[in-house]
Amino acid sequence: MADKLTMYSTPWCGYCQRLKAQLGREGIEFAEIDIEQDPDSADFVMSVNGGNQTVPTVVFPNGQALTNPSLAQVKEILGLG
Repeated sequence: MADKLTMYSTPWCGYCQRLKAQLGREGIEFAEIDIEQDPDSADFVMSVNGGNQTVPTVVFPNGQALTNPSLAQVKEILGLG
C-alpha cells in the first residue's frame, strides 16, 4: 500500500465523497480508511491535524499528509500534472 494514496474519511463527509469521485474519474488509486471504524486511524488523523478529526486527510506514498486537498494538489504531489 506504500505506493498508493491513503484517504482517511467518514461515510457522511461530503468533502470525502467529492475527492473520492474526483480521484476515481482520474484513475488515481487509493486506500480508504473510515476513522469511525478504526480508532487507531482516528488517532493518527488527530496527530496530523492539531488534535482534530478532520477528513479527508490524505497520506501520500512519500509520507506527506494533507487535509482536504484539492484534486490539483493531489495530482501535483503525485507528479501527474
